[in-house]
Amino acid sequence: MRSTPALTAVAALALALTGLPAAADPSEPAKADLKRFYTQKIKWAACKPDVQNLSEDVTKDKDVSCGKVKVPLDYARPGRGTIGLALLKIKSSGDKRGSLLVNFGGPGGAGVSGLADAKKDFGYVGKGYDVVGFDPRGVGLSEPVSCGGDPEPGDDVADPGDASAVLAELRRTAAECAQESGPVLPHIGTVNVSRDLDVMRQALGDKKLNYLGFSYGTRLGAVYTAQFPKKVGRMVLDGVDTLTEDVAEQGLVGAEGRQTALDNFILWCTKNAGCVLGEDSRNARHAMTKLIEDLDAYPLKAMDGQEFTGQDVVSVLGTALYSRQAWPALSQALGALLADGDPRALLRMGGSVGATGGRTEIPADNSAAALMAVNCADDPDRPDAKKVEKEVGRLQEEFEEASPVFGKSMLLPVLLCFGRPAGTDYIRADVRDVDTPKFLLVGTRGDPATPYRWTVETAERLGSAAVVLDNKGDGHTGYFGSKCVKDKVDAFLLYKQMPKDGSSCAAE
Repeated sequence: MRSTPALTAVAALALALTGLPAAADPSEPAKADLKRFYTQKIKWAACKPDVQNLSEDVTKDKDVSCGKVKVPLDYARPGRGTIGLALLKIKSSGDKRGSLLVNFGGPGGAGVSGLADAKKDFGYVGKGYDVVGFDPRGVGLSEPVSCGGDPEPGDDVADPGDASAVLAELRRTAAECAQESGPVLPHIGTVNVSRDLDVMRQALGDKKLNYLGFSYGTRLGAVYTAQFPKKVGRMVLDGVDTLTEDVAEQGLVGAEGRQTALDNFILWCTKNAGCVLGEDSRNARHAMTKLIEDLDAYPLKAMDGQEFTGQDVVSVLGTALYSRQAWPALSQALGALLADGDPRALLRMGGSVGATGGRTEIPADNSAAALMAVNCADDPDRPDAKKVEKEVGRLQEEFEEASPVFGKSMLLPVLLCFGRPAGTDYIRADVRDVDTPKFLLVGTRGDPATPYRWTVETAERLGSAAVVLDNKGDGHTGYFGSKCVKDKVDAFLLYKQMPKDGSSCAAE
C-alpha cells in the first residue's frame, strides 16, 4: 500500500512556485560549442540489478547492456555542468542497420526499466536494430527530480476546491522541491530532451535518428522533427499527443477519455457471467463511484499504518484501462477488493507489490514530479493565483462532470503550473510544417489518454511528411495491443514500407 497518488501529485505541484530562469531559445540549438558531447563514445557494460533497478534475469542476458551519455545541463552554457543519461541496449539479433531509440511516454516514464520489461515486444524489429531505451533528464537514473519523496500534506490540500489552501501548501514546500531536485529542474522540458536525443543519436553512431515514441514520446518526436529536420530517419509516433492544447484542456480530455474507457470496461464486465459489479451497467457505474467515495472517506489500513484510498483505486484504474487485455485481471482484482476488502491484486496491477529491483536513490515521487515539471516547461500559459482562486470552483465542476471517477485526480495537475514562470512557446508556435522524410503517426480510436482527433490535428499541423494509420481498436497506443499495427510499424522501420495515408487496422 502507499499514500494516495492525488496527494503525491499535489506535493509535486510545489514545483509550480519555484523560481526558475527562462530556457534558452530552442530554435537555436547549435550555437554553443557542443563538440565534446557529439564526439563521445558510449561505454557499454553488463547491467547491474542494484544500479539499474533491473531484475537479475535481465542483467544476466548477454544481449542486454547498459551505458551512459553525457549531455550539457544547459545547452546555452555547456560549460556549466553535465547530466549523465542512463541507457539500456538490446543488441540486434540480425543484420544491424542502426539503432532504434524508444520513448515509452509520461512525461516521467523511465526508458531503461521500461525497455527491460518490454524486451520481448521488440524481438522482431530487433532483428535489424539495436533497440535502445533511455531515462530522459530528470527521470529515473538520469538526475531524477523530486518534491521530497512521498510527503503527506494535510487534508485541506487534498481538496482541489480549496484553492487558497492548495496554494499555501505549495508555497510552504516550494523550497523543498527546488532543493530535492537540484540544478536539473530549471533545464527540464521537451525542448532540451529533444537536444539530448540528438546527442544520443550521434553517440550511438547513427547519421539519422530512428525513433519509436509512445504517448508523450510523440510530443518529443514531433519537437525533434522541428529542431533537427535533416537528422530524421525512420520515425513512428504512436498514441499522438497534442501540440497545441493547454494543460487544462489536456487534463479535461484525459478525464473524459478515462471515463469512456471505464464505462466500456463496466459494460464489458456486466455482460459477462459472474461480474463483480453485477449485470446492470448503470448500477455498476454508480457502485464504482460510491466505492471510491467510501474508500476516500474510510481508507483501508495496513498493519504498518499505510492507507489504501479511493484515489489509489483511481490510479490503478487509470493504468489498467490502457489495455483491454488487462480487463479480466482488473475484474478479478476488483472482486477481491469488494468481496474481501483485499487490495493486493489491485496494487499488483499498479506495480506497487512485488516490484523487482531495490534501488532507493530514485525518489518515490519522481514520475509524478517529472510529469509536472515537463508539462509546465512545455506550456506558456500562466494565469495568476487570484484568477485560479476565482475559477477553481468552475474547473472542479467541469472536471467532475467530465468524469465523476477521474475528475478529481485529473484536475490536480492542472493547478500545478499556476504561479510558475511561463514555459516555452516554441512547441505551440513553431513545431509545424516540418521538412523531413515521411514518418508514421498511429492513432487509436478508443484511446483513453490521447484521443484520435489529436492524431489528425497533429498530422495536419506537421504537414505533408506525416502519414496517419487509423487503429480502430481500444487501449492506449496501438503497437502493443494490435498485431496489425505492430506489423505495419515493424515493416516501416525495417523495410521502409510506409502504409498509405489514412489506411486502417480493424479492432482486434
